Amino acid sequence: MRANRVTPQVTRRSLLRALGGGAGAVAVGALTAGCGVPAAYVAPGDRSAQDRSASDKRLTWANWPLYIDVDDDDPARRPTLDAFEKRTGIQVRYTEEINDNDEFFGKVSPSLMNHQKTGRDLLVVSDWMCSRFVRLGWVQEMDRARQPNVTRYLDPLLRSPAFDPGREYTVPWQSGITGIAYNKRRLGREIRHVSDLWADDLKGRVTLLSGLDESFALLMQGNGVDITRWTADDFHRICDQVEKLVKERHIRRFTGNDYIKDLSSGDVLACQAYSGDIIQLQADDPDIEFVVPEEGAELWSESLMIPNLADHKASAERLIDYYYEPEVAAELAAWVNYVCPVPAARDILASAEDRETAELAEDPLIFPDDAMRSRLAVARDIRSSERTEFAQRWNAIAGL
Repeated sequence: MRANRVTPQVTRRSLLRALGGGAGAVAVGALTAGCGVPAAYVAPGDRSAQDRSASDKRLTWANWPLYIDVDDDDPARRPTLDAFEKRTGIQVRYTEEINDNDEFFGKVSPSLMNHQKTGRDLLVVSDWMCSRFVRLGWVQEMDRARQPNVTRYLDPLLRSPAFDPGREYTVPWQSGITGIAYNKRRLGREIRHVSDLWADDLKGRVTLLSGLDESFALLMQGNGVDITRWTADDFHRICDQVEKLVKERHIRRFTGNDYIKDLSSGDVLACQAYSGDIIQLQADDPDIEFVVPEEGAELWSESLMIPNLADHKASAERLIDYYYEPEVAAELAAWVNYVCPVPAARDILASAEDRETAELAEDPLIFPDDAMRSRLAVARDIRSSERTEFAQRWNAIAGL
């Protein structure tokens, strides 16, 4: 089943480049005024519109391509979403319009900064971008009274990121791990630490992720840094180390998701990688391993938010809570193969009659076991006051 499907992350995460140095970063810089107060900040009292959910049974949801279950026989059908519509009578206009965080930010920011509707009731972006929306006051606080499943089943590891304590404005859609992938047969040894990437037998056969937000946390963890509270000194120390490795030609190059091709071909023996990609690669090549280093790895999410002035807030909250029903979360996890933010879905999959589906419950890259969970952390996001400086330094090293 998994081997025949295009890996979702190839589409979603491969375009994340030069964060802070592209169009989105320019837009954020333009939004910043004196005294550190964003000029486009929207106060809580100005974020909501009259909710039409009771009378208008519709909502619009913007998501990434290939990020929801699809019927194998009819790609136009999305079984979990179809079931929600049938149960509630709410018609969902589901658009796969998000291909890049910064690009989508540029698409909706003119409306949000000018207190106008975006035409969307729900959207999904990476947590580092969620941080930007939350900081600007561009998303609405959710009513947890309408979301008992989120309250009950959301993974404790994801409940309170630094950018949104208590998850008042965001709810994880799916999660993943940034760790290390390598070909054990070709390398001929195990990798257990980040520092193992710098061994002599890997010179010129290692790649790192090019995006600042994707790469820095794991590298800091290799230095023993607590990434929930890292400092500027920690960041510059990593840059010094990577800069030296680049000059020594130890690092082959910096990549998006094209590391998949390099790893599959053998041009690269080890690399920074996303857990969701490696599940797909392992279906074709069992010699490829994914490692959460002993020092730890980054747990990240792409999360649901309700933008300001959404017309159907209550319906959006209902849809979010629906996907936190363990049975629904299990059906979604079986298709997308990411880290499921609903641990209770594991027992549902384990009881499946289909053997391959049941085996997903034992995959630690979908349901991390206790030993792996103890080494996962959600990184503190890069603050707006830090981003320009850090992006300039990282991009110069990565050649962006």
